[in-house]
Amino acid sequence: MTDSPQQTYDDATAILSSALDGDSDGVVGTFDAVVDRSGLVGAYDVAWCLAATMVGDPVPPGACALDFPDIDQAEYDARWVARFVSAYANSDLDTARALFGAAVADGLLPECLLTLAGSTVATLRHRSG
Repeated sequence: MTDSPQQTYDDATAILSSALDGDSDGVVGTFDAVVDRSGLVGAYDVAWCLAATMVGDPVPPGACALDFPDIDQAEYDARWVARFVSAYANSDLDTARALFGAAVADGLLPECLLTLAGSTVATLRHRSG
């Protein structure tokens, strides 16, 4: 069972609120509640919503590419976020799902989701300031 779009939006809002407050335990707790309620599909949907928030509306035209020096030297979670958001911006569902599955398999999904929440908040602060 997957959550309704409104539930996904509400969960993403709760995660962003916690991230804005610097409450990493709140971010993790909300993601944990999503997984308990609707599994990894629910967590994926919330992550997709956060990527949408980061990219904005409308999605910039043209293909978005991850293109900065030494990306492969960045920490796993930072590389994951950059690639996941790029997949969102390019409407590349297969890549996004593969990245999500790889983070699960590598045991690093919680760190990736926490970094995604923090990056989304940093983007929102940058836009407003």
